[in-house]
Amino acid sequence: MELGEVRETRAWQAVRRHPQLCDAALALAVLVPVILAVRRGGHGEEPRMLGTADLTAAAIGFVAITFRRRYTLAGLILTTFATILFTVQQGDRQPMLMIALVLLFFTHAAWADRRTAWLTAGCLGTVVCLSGVIWAGGSWYAADNLGALAWIGMATAVGDATRSRRAYVAEVEERARRAEQSRDEEARRQVVEERLRIARELHDVVAHHIAVIKVQATGAKHILHLRPEQVAPALDHISRSSDAVLKEIASVVGLLRSSDDLDGGEAPATEPTRGLARLSGLLDDLAAAGLRVDHRRLGEARELPALVDLAAFRIAQEALTNAQKYGDGTARLTVAYTADGVTLDITNQVRPDVPRSGSGYGIIGMRERAASTGGALTAGPDVNGRFTVHADLPSADLPPRDHAERLNARAVDGEQVLS
Repeated sequence: MELGEVRETRAWQAVRRHPQLCDAALALAVLVPVILAVRRGGHGEEPRMLGTADLTAAAIGFVAITFRRRYTLAGLILTTFATILFTVQQGDRQPMLMIALVLLFFTHAAWADRRTAWLTAGCLGTVVCLSGVIWAGGSWYAADNLGALAWIGMATAVGDATRSRRAYVAEVEERARRAEQSRDEEARRQVVEERLRIARELHDVVAHHIAVIKVQATGAKHILHLRPEQVAPALDHISRSSDAVLKEIASVVGLLRSSDDLDGGEAPATEPTRGLARLSGLLDDLAAAGLRVDHRRLGEARELPALVDLAAFRIAQEALTNAQKYGDGTARLTVAYTADGVTLDITNQVRPDVPRSGSGYGIIGMRERAASTGGALTAGPDVNGRFTVHADLPSADLPPRDHAERLNARAVDGEQVLS
């Protein structure tokens, strides 16, 4: 059962639907025994008839209790002055009015703020007590006066405690609602991030292989009649590329479905596939598609964190695929292993006759991959007509702040970064 959910009985539901009718029943329940006690008289006394004052006090008490929720303060003031009036006329307090006063003080304290409730109780209680001292002929410490103050104070305290508990429950329910809303928002945010990651992964996987397939298919079409003996190798390469893209998509989809396929067994490994180790295969595919890549490696190759390694491979794959689409058939790839991490530089000459029909998601995806590792990526053309992609990916053992400081230091030293 969730917080704030109460299993209500039929009686409680009836009270919530008809509060004023229930207050009228409450008035009868507390006033009828008092009326019978007044009529019966004290011990050893003969029963007496109820007088006009008794009936008037009972009527005022009944009306005050019945409308105690709607006209709380007005009923409280009216009952207090009625109590004083009867004390002046009869020299004693009417018990029916005192019972109504106790219930009204409780109701007022249960809904008013604490300062107002106690200030009202103190003022009206003092007036009731002074009326007994002045007109009832008793001292301020008489049992009737102290008893009236005690009942008024107790009713106010119970009402204040009821209000505090109701406010506490409301606050707890509000916190629970906010916490549940925050959990829902966090879940939605994670879903959006996962969708973006999947879309980026599929784009990187499919775009490269489809570009290779397109180039091979176009080449096979042109040489079909002139050199038919060269068509078979092109078709073989198309078949291998198609098989590779299907396997990549199957691995991504399998990762998505793995949470539903687990039946108490061990969870499959979700660590990204190592990236730069597959760089030679990528360059072979591109060479078969007609892109000559001048590959250079600076520094001693070492094992990188899985996220950095995969990001480096995907950035190189996307940048070289764009070079194949829009370049002149040549590109330069430099992979530099530094103390900070790894740096990628991909440069290619852009053909002026090629229209820019891309969506731009490739560059956005490369930037997001670099940002996911704590690094940075810049991409854009220079004055010589070359398109350059520069990615600086930090190693996991270097704090992000230190890496950012080193990037800033390099910028100050004069390193040119394309925006």
